[in-house]
Amino acid sequence: MLSTPEHGGWQSSHYMSFVSELRRKGDAKPQYVDEKPEVNGANHETEAGSKEKAVKEAASIPKSSQDPSGLNGKKRVQMKRYSTSEAFSDDVLKDALQRPSQKSNDTIMNLVNPIIHEVRTNGDSAVLKYTHKFENATSLKTPVLRAPFPESLMALSEETKSAIDTSFRNILSFHSAQKEASSLVVETMPGVKCSRFSRPIERVGLYIPGGTAVLPSTAMMLGIPAMAAGCRKIVLASPPRADGSITPEIVYIAHRVGAESIVLAGGAQAVAAMAYGTESISKVDKILGPGNQFVTAAKMLVSNDTSASVSIDMPAGPSEVLVIADKTANPAFVASDLLSQAEHGTDSQVILIAIDLSEKELAAIEDELHTQAYALPRLDIIRGAISHSLTISVPSLAEAVKWSNHYAPEHLILQIADPHSIIPSIQNAGSVFIGPWTPESVGDYSAGVNHSLPTYGYARQYSGVSLDSFRKFVTSSELSGEGLKGLGGLETLLPILKKAVQDVLERAKDGQISLDQEA
Repeated sequence: MLSTPEHGGWQSSHYMSFVSELRRKGDAKPQYVDEKPEVNGANHETEAGSKEKAVKEAASIPKSSQDPSGLNGKKRVQMKRYSTSEAFSDDVLKDALQRPSQKSNDTIMNLVNPIIHEVRTNGDSAVLKYTHKFENATSLKTPVLRAPFPESLMALSEETKSAIDTSFRNILSFHSAQKEASSLVVETMPGVKCSRFSRPIERVGLYIPGGTAVLPSTAMMLGIPAMAAGCRKIVLASPPRADGSITPEIVYIAHRVGAESIVLAGGAQAVAAMAYGTESISKVDKILGPGNQFVTAAKMLVSNDTSASVSIDMPAGPSEVLVIADKTANPAFVASDLLSQAEHGTDSQVILIAIDLSEKELAAIEDELHTQAYALPRLDIIRGAISHSLTISVPSLAEAVKWSNHYAPEHLILQIADPHSIIPSIQNAGSVFIGPWTPESVGDYSAGVNHSLPTYGYARQYSGVSLDSFRKFVTSSELSGEGLKGLGGLETLLPILKKAVQDVLERAKDGQISLDQEA
């Protein structure tokens, strides 16, 4: 049977965030969320063999107690259920595992392109215009806060500072350890040496999301590796509060990582300002950080503009988690990990893959999900996410891994008896959380691993942010005279290279140079 909490208060203390996120009121800003309610029918099953693929839209925040988003017929918070034992093809489950669709590319680009153009053309005034409009920070007179940052803007309790400092040390320790002890040097043949060495990206722009939650943890996850890599100029960007200020946690972290400035803007306008630079905002060479669909579109647009000469970390979508649970899993822990991402936004998605669980065991998890959801302040957002989330019942661990690799989750949580046994089989995941005592929240805050991860299935080809995200690698080659001579004897050389080697050998024969000296 599924295990249960030994102490009623353990679940909440086990899963509490080490660094609390500063929650805004639980309603997404209308300028960032323009979503339509998902059509929510009682019968969600698709007939076997059906070729019709439903396009799912991110559910809106429930507008009243009568709104059925995220509720079953008994008005309980519950994810849709699927079972691989049912007589349907894999395509049905693949359709069900589609992420909530976002606005069409054309719609997004039509909104983002004019903002980028205006910021590029009008600089600071355009950034301020959109900050006044989207953040309601109409009193703001400058779009940037420069270091050194006043102590008054970093006023925090000692408890909060201590929590940040603990996370800071762990993240710095893990990312600093990713440095090589020395450059790679390989002698590919006698007298021919090839090497590779790293250099920090000089100027980086770090996007810290705002919206319905301000994320100082993201400031650490991006700022600390940038500092460890040795980036010369670190620029943060984050939407200000209505009074024009930035949360003191973010300012304190910016100070600790040695940031040059904080751009007081969010969305496409912040991305454009860092990509092209303005009168007061520094241009950067690479932009990193998660964001909504507008931020992601802006990052991809500027990275494709050769005149901007800027790269990005990865494309990213809404937050997501996949939990694999067997009979040894604690229902309270499973529910908490699902809710940890469901509360991020109505376009988030959470997946439970249940291995050989009985109806009673599944119900235990669903009961916890409902109870904990109603104890959280962001219930309406959770219901929006739950409306396009699902539980998949599978008969075996191998089947669970198959569907997890297909989904390629941002966060993969293994609540199973022997989690280490399947690590070699995990091909696609942003970050893996192993065992019952490793809640997703520790990865978000304090363990040391990075929480800026590929989402929306991009874990198939992208890695999460690491020290290497802030570095570039340079190769070099060095030949001795004998090495060059050796290369000259190869019959497969390209004609132009072969001629160059022959010219050097002729000069050596005439006494103009000596092959005895090192190149």
